[in-house]
Amino acid sequence: MPAVLRRRDRRRFPLRATTGRDAQASFQQEGRTHLMLLQREALLQRTRLLGPAFVAAVAYVDPGNVATNTQAGAAFGYLLLWVLVGATLMAGLVQYLSAKVGWLTGETLPALVARRNSRLPRICYWIQAELVAMATDLAEIVGGAVALNLLFGLPLVTGALITTAVSTGLLFLQNSRSQSTFERVITGMLAIVTIGFLAGLVASPPNLGQAVAGLVPRLSGAESAVLAVGMLGATVMPHAIYLHSALIRDRHGRADPDDAAPMLRTIRMDVGLAMLVAGTVNVGMLLLAASTLFGLNVDGLQAAHSAIGAELGPLIAGLFALALLASGLASTSVGGYAGAVIMDGLLRRRIPILWRRLLTAVPALILLGLGLEPTRLLILSQVILSFGIPFALVPLVRIASDRELMWLVPTRRITIGVAWLVIGIVTTLNLILILLTVAGL
Repeated sequence: MPAVLRRRDRRRFPLRATTGRDAQASFQQEGRTHLMLLQREALLQRTRLLGPAFVAAVAYVDPGNVATNTQAGAAFGYLLLWVLVGATLMAGLVQYLSAKVGWLTGETLPALVARRNSRLPRICYWIQAELVAMATDLAEIVGGAVALNLLFGLPLVTGALITTAVSTGLLFLQNSRSQSTFERVITGMLAIVTIGFLAGLVASPPNLGQAVAGLVPRLSGAESAVLAVGMLGATVMPHAIYLHSALIRDRHGRADPDDAAPMLRTIRMDVGLAMLVAGTVNVGMLLLAASTLFGLNVDGLQAAHSAIGAELGPLIAGLFALALLASGLASTSVGGYAGAVIMDGLLRRRIPILWRRLLTAVPALILLGLGLEPTRLLILSQVILSFGIPFALVPLVRIASDRELMWLVPTRRITIGVAWLVIGIVTTLNLILILLTVAGL
């Protein structure tokens, strides 16, 4: 019986002599398998290095963006979709340059600015940067307060206090635990923002033909031009530019000649993915407003929430309010982090987190306590942020173009040229926005 089984096995599984060609094929297969494993491990390693850009990207989905995007979609449908796409591309370039500066120098943008200036200009620069940080906190705290009012009916001042307390706790988390832990928490909030703001598109899908037509640059009257200026001119956020260089430094340290270029490829991927998420959320908000709220009078976050609830039901409205809350909490935490980076870099001083947080949060609490209307406060914050744009962009591009400072991987001339073009466009539009806003107040 065993002999029969052995013969049967030989008939079913005949043995073949191993030839030189077979050995070569086997060796090549093993080599391909080994290469695939190495590529997979390299991809996993690069994935572990992602995160800083997602924290900075929170600035691009803050409550101010929510108000502007919903208003644009409700008033003009898909017309201004091209503005968001162009703004996202420009913001991506700026964020990459900030991250590159932080990686190659091992210093933050405010610290590099301080090094290049004497005491008086440095203090003056700090004052305007601190005003930008306060304006950032104003918009984010207002957004969080409005979200808590929509979800739980809390008074705006109470909601503002809760938003401030939670965001301060997140900053303590960043200070007491690890940088990666803070990044994971903020990225998780960004995921909530993404789901909450895009959920409405499932219930009310956009018109794809009209959406594609919205990618063609065009306007419809003076009002659409003013709104386009507000959307594009206020997209690049000064505090996100200051912060991104610090996020890279705190996460990765300083580059050395062996890993400078490879890490920059990872940084580019990080920025690209983060801006893709932020851009998708902004575009999704405009598409939702265009498909659901077009023709309605949507003036402010509360009006947008009410209109969404009336058109799509309480579930979608609740997700919208939840996303707004996550947006306010995450962005005000990131804004507080940016404020600490600004003070540390320009004044070379660090103060306790609680005092640092109160410095930028108290003005927002006072203004809400005085009973000022939230939409008006968002407009005020937008004007102040617009004022701070050139002070962040010009030093960034000058430092990024310094071949001695960036000697490990000098920035290409064409990249610098495009960056200066972006500065010209954004700065001009922000000046126009300031003039139009002040004239309308």
